[in-house]
Amino acid sequence: MLRLTAGESAPTVVWKQTNLKKGIYSVFSTPQLQDGYIYGSSNGGFIRCLNAGTGELSSSSLQAHGPRPSASAECFLIKNGDRFFVVNEHGDLIIARLTPKGYEEVSRAHLLNPTSEGSSSGFNRDVLWSHPAFANRCVYMRNDKEIICASLEAK
Repeated sequence: MLRLTAGESAPTVVWKQTNLKKGIYSVFSTPQLQDGYIYGSSNGGFIRCLNAGTGELSSSSLQAHGPRPSASAECFLIKNGDRFFVVNEHGDLIIARLTPKGYEEVSRAHLLNPTSEGSSSGFNRDVLWSHPAFANRCVYMRNDKEIICASLEAK
């Protein structure tokens, strides 16, 4: 974590996390800052919460991904009001609340099958690693074969 100060030419290092089991190590998803905490997806499929001031791990969950970690698994986190839209590599759209105490799933729908051959990269599973788009109360998702539009309005 870096602190940028007006008029200073270099940032100050506030804290540095090097423990893979306690940090956020995301390749795809941008971490989100909320109320002094950082929420992010980390290698293996974990969704983690860190104290932004100290870097201390507050919570960690695999619930959005599945029962076990998977190599290079990540989820996309998109903030929406007091909740997050979470899209995992299995093609599920999840609505969840993320707090320093943990992950609370509100709802989940499987929208699209993974088709990218993660097995060719040594992952031994198909994956969906395409960030969703949101517009007009809909979510747009794609894999290597199709693009879908799903309404986010309650029926």
